[in-house]
Amino acid sequence: MSDADDGDDSRLPGPLRTVTPPSGTHPDAQMDVIGWLIFLGLLILLLPVLPLLLVIWLIDRARGALGRR
Repeated sequence: MSDADDGDDSRLPGPLRTVTPPSGTHPDAQMDVIGWLIFLGLLILLLPVLPLLLVIWLIDRARGALGRR
């Protein structure tokens, strides 16, 4: 016999059994700082590539404008 045959019309599973007590919502400042550090590190690494991307974008725009005539 399955669990669905016990006459209970509830579709929700039973509560989770865990050894750790549930924690409420709280701000996670440490992860926020880590996220900002990763963002700034990537920004510093990718900053030298921006002029190259700008040149490629300008060439693409110029080719598109010349091709429409």
